[in-house]
Order: sequence, then C-alpha cells, then structure tokens
Amino acid sequence: MSEKHIIHMDLDSFFVSVEVRKDPTLAGKPVIIGGTSDRGVVASCSYEARKFGVHAAMSSRMAKMLCPHAIFIRGNMDAYSEASQEITTILRERVPLIEKASIDEHYIDMTGMDRFHGTLLYAHELRQTVIRETHLPISFGLSVNKTVSKMATNECKPNGELNIEQQEVQPFLNPLSIKKIPGLGEKTFIKLSDMGIKKIFTLTQIHPDQMYTLLGKNGLSLLQKAKGIDQSPVVPYQEQKSIGTQCTFKADTIDVGTINNLITSMVMDLAFELRQKKKLTACITVTIRYSNFEDVTRQAAISYTSMDTVLIRKAKDLFQQLYQKRMLIRLVGVRLSSLVNGFEQIDLYDASQEQYNLCQAMDKIRQRFGQKSITMASALNINL
Repeated sequence: MSEKHIIHMDLDSFFVSVEVRKDPTLAGKPVIIGGTSDRGVVASCSYEARKFGVHAAMSSRMAKMLCPHAIFIRGNMDAYSEASQEITTILRERVPLIEKASIDEHYIDMTGMDRFHGTLLYAHELRQTVIRETHLPISFGLSVNKTVSKMATNECKPNGELNIEQQEVQPFLNPLSIKKIPGLGEKTFIKLSDMGIKKIFTLTQIHPDQMYTLLGKNGLSLLQKAKGIDQSPVVPYQEQKSIGTQCTFKADTIDVGTINNLITSMVMDLAFELRQKKKLTACITVTIRYSNFEDVTRQAAISYTSMDTVLIRKAKDLFQQLYQKRMLIRLVGVRLSSLVNGFEQIDLYDASQEQYNLCQAMDKIRQRFGQKSITMASALNINL
C-alpha cells in the first residue's frame, strides 16, 4: 500500500483576515471579532491580540481587560461565508480529492499524484494561488494522514508550510503537549495531566488496556493519534450533503398559519440535529406539493449557521415566495445542505446573546428528556 499524501490547509485567523482584506489599516493591530458588549463573546482574534492572552470563546469583558487597546468588530458572517466559498472553489478546481472540514479548513488527498507532481511543491504552489487570488493568508501541513497534517499546520501557523514525512512523524509528535492532539478536550487534558501525562511521548508509553480503562474507546483513539496513526479517509466535499424532513398532511390544507407552525417545528428539529453533529449549513430549501401533485421548490444560500431563529425566518420567507397559487397543499418539506463542520459563532448573527443562551438551554433539555420534550409555542398549534 502506497504512503498517503494528505494536505491540511487552514486559513490564518480567518475572520480577522477577511476584515483586514476589507480594511488594510487593521493589519498588524490587535483585532477582536465578536460581541462588543460586556456580555459578548470573542469569536476570533488576530495574532497580535493573542499575545495578550485573548482567545476564542473568551468573554468580551475579559478580552477588553487583557487588551484594552484592541479594535473590536462585531463581524459579518455573510462576508466570511462568501470568502469560504472562494477558497473552496479555488481548491476544488485544482485537486483530485478534497474535504471541507470547516468554514476555514480543508483536507486534500494527493495520494498517487506524487508520480505526476511533487506533492510538497504542488502544495506550495496551491497555497500561493490562494493567497494571490483571495489576498487571504493560509497555511498548510503535509503528512501521511489527517491527524499529523493538521498538527503540522497548527505548528507552522501563521503563514507557514510544514512537511512531515513518515520517518519524521514520531520525532515531530513526541515533544508536543498532549493538548495539541485534535479532539482532546479540556476535561481529558486535565485528567491526563493530573496523572503526569503532559507530553505526547509520555502518552505513547501507556498500555492500551490502561487507556481503555481510563477513557474507554476514546482513550484508544487518542493513543493511536499520539503514535501518528489515523486511518480516517478524506471524505469528498459535496454540495448536496444534506439533512431534511417532510410531512404529508392527512387532508390537503390551505391553512397557512398551521403550515408556518409546522415549518417552525421541522426547522427546529433539523437545527438541533445540526448542532448535535457539530455542523453548520449554508443552504436551505423549502418544497411544497400542491393537491394536483405539482412540486415547487425554492432555495437560498445563507451564512453558515445552525441557529433556530435564523433558519426559521428564512424557511418562512421561502414558503411565502413559493405559495402563489392559493391551491390546497398536500406536502411540505425542508432541507439543509452545504454542510460543514463547525460551531455557531456567537454575536455574528442577528440573534442576541439571550437567544443563543436560550437555544443552548433547550438543547440540554432535549438531550436529557428527548427531542420532542420542548419546542417554541408557535410550533405547538399544529393541526394536521
């Protein structure tokens, strides 16, 4: 079996870079993207701000204390989504197999292509193409699997390139903190650190049985990653990757109020599924079937999101555009597509901090008591 050649490309401080592209005077300054009020949250920050200890998910109030001279920008998710699509389009046209892992990172499988192209040289030229055409900084790591290539990228950012060949994998990993392993959360880090396991080399010395006893299957997965082993494939990025649902009425209806309530309920279920899978959507589609079995569909590109309020509003807008014949409706469906991995960026949408907190609270109730245990009042009045 031939050695794999996996490139991980990650945009440097993506949201900030898009803002700098729009306003070059921000270059080299401590910039913080996110909520500007004390109750806001940092979504992203420049490397200049990070030097003061600022990081994503930190409260805006704490960020202001650490870096009082920082420039705060509320952010524009529409602009970030458009820039993300720019990058994806450039890469898809130039590589054989690509996975869009999140709004600002991609995995590229160049295995087998090294006989035609020197993979490192090609990755370098590809990175330069992205920088030249988008004016956005990007880094890459090249190695034998997704885990090591991602860790390589993280070590050479910002504006860097790093190639880790097979024989260099373990020497590269050994001195790194276990916190650098993708997927190793804060609780696991504390648990292992309390046992004296702070470096990857130390982790590799633990017996698999002990890791399983300590952390279950996740422990075995971490041990494999620490040893530079990762068999996960690069999954082709497909625009049609989606989740959806539809409902056929027991009796054809013209009750627009009931249909809107149903759409609210359907979207809430789909948005909850997105958040559980840690995904965002960039496209929403609504379909209706009239009583004469004619199907009509309308879709819209949106900023990456998984927020109920954003998706419900857009779904209802689409239904209003669709329903023109005033004929009885037999079926209604909603589909979310163009999915990528990622988390909701607080304060980059119309939704307030209170709405975001409400969404999280409702998710916790669903996780404990079931998906149908809580919903919006407007979604309850559904007479099918």
